[in-house]
Amino acid sequence: MTTTATRMILEADTARDLMSENPISLRAEASVQDAIALLTDRGFAAAPVIDDSGRPIGVVSVTDILVHDREYVRYLQKDATLPSDRRTHRALPEDMEIEIVDRTPVSEIMTPAVFTIRPEASAQDVVRTMLARKVHHLFVADENGILVGVISMGDILRKLR
Repeated sequence: MTTTATRMILEADTARDLMSENPISLRAEASVQDAIALLTDRGFAAAPVIDDSGRPIGVVSVTDILVHDREYVRYLQKDATLPSDRRTHRALPEDMEIEIVDRTPVSEIMTPAVFTIRPEASAQDVVRTMLARKVHHLFVADENGILVGVISMGDILRKLR
């Protein structure tokens, strides 16, 4: 029994044909908590980090956040005037705890390299670049370097017929 293989064709000519427009991004001063909320709420694995002019300056990924969380040391500042056992302190009820908030900006944990391609680049160049750079996302920037789109591996797979 012989089977014939069907050749798949990428139905896209340019990066513009593949990209998702207006990608969700984070500002450099956004906190790690902001990044966690964005990525989990949207189901993303990564998001670009942009400067005030909208130019990408880095990428923050779930992996960046996990590495940061592993290395982030949490200390509760102790006030020498308070008893060491918080339950004996009248100002803090026994059923309450003190949350330690991570105020680290994403600019401190992001990967500072952003791989971009122009919208008019060929679809073939998009695939080659992603394979050569070993990345799952390729950002699309206009002639001024402003982020206009993102291409994920899923975007490419959706265009295969």
